[in-house]
Amino acid sequence: MGVIALDCDDLFATWREQARGLLSHGIDPSEVTWSQGPMADLLAVLAVPAAPPDGPGPFRAKVPAALLSQLEQASRYRGEQRWNLLYEVLWRVAHGDRTAMLAGDRLGSELQRRIKQVTREAHHLHAFVRFVPLPEELAEHLQLDLVAYHEPAHDILHSASAHFADRLGRLRWLIATPQDGIRFDGQSFDYQRQCPEPWRQWARNAEDPGAELWRTYYRHTFNPARLNPDALRLHMPGRFWRHLPEGMLIPQLEGLARQGKQRDGQALEVASQTGKTISKPARSV
Repeated sequence: MGVIALDCDDLFATWREQARGLLSHGIDPSEVTWSQGPMADLLAVLAVPAAPPDGPGPFRAKVPAALLSQLEQASRYRGEQRWNLLYEVLWRVAHGDRTAMLAGDRLGSELQRRIKQVTREAHHLHAFVRFVPLPEELAEHLQLDLVAYHEPAHDILHSASAHFADRLGRLRWLIATPQDGIRFDGQSFDYQRQCPEPWRQWARNAEDPGAELWRTYYRHTFNPARLNPDALRLHMPGRFWRHLPEGMLIPQLEGLARQGKQRDGQALEVASQTGKTISKPARSV
């Protein structure tokens, strides 16, 4: 019997329906695979792909609601065996082995790692998106107040963007990515799985009128004495720097710190300013 080849179009709802049908017919995880690219490429690899079963089968599985929540979160992870791993976990839990949900299990460990990565990527979206205000005339024409461009590593835009509606009130905004895009008109969301090219162009080409002011502030408040490059990259990965106004300054400021400026607790421009010198108070005995 050949392997069943499926394509859920990277949609959790579609995968869930497919997985439910396979599970009801007792299809083992080793007998099915999901495409992560063009289906034609996957079929070319499989010598004799098998047809998926029709209709529901006799097996009725009961799975905890917590598992479905975990599977949905993990489904936003972009990586190898994106959908196959979810079915393996579902199969084991449906057959009474709930350890597949736990971090101490081989599958559970990978499931929890993916959930953690997705959660962290949502945090990155909230922390590193930089909205650019549009000029009044253009804002009126496009019916947008703010635009931003972001490059997330996982599919978190749709699920994590409500954060900005809570923070920005009725302002109209748009976030474009290389894959998808989302627009908020002050009341409702318009999510597009394939980001329209005009959205992408608006977001990438917008000029931030406050960028230079922010760079000046960042440069003058940078403290070389407290620089920790490893911690900096852990909390602000380098892949986001090119979309941040201060991103172009970071390598330069790091270089100055390495050249001996770490003994100074403030930027050179600030240290050179005239002003009253305050002596260090003597320690009382």
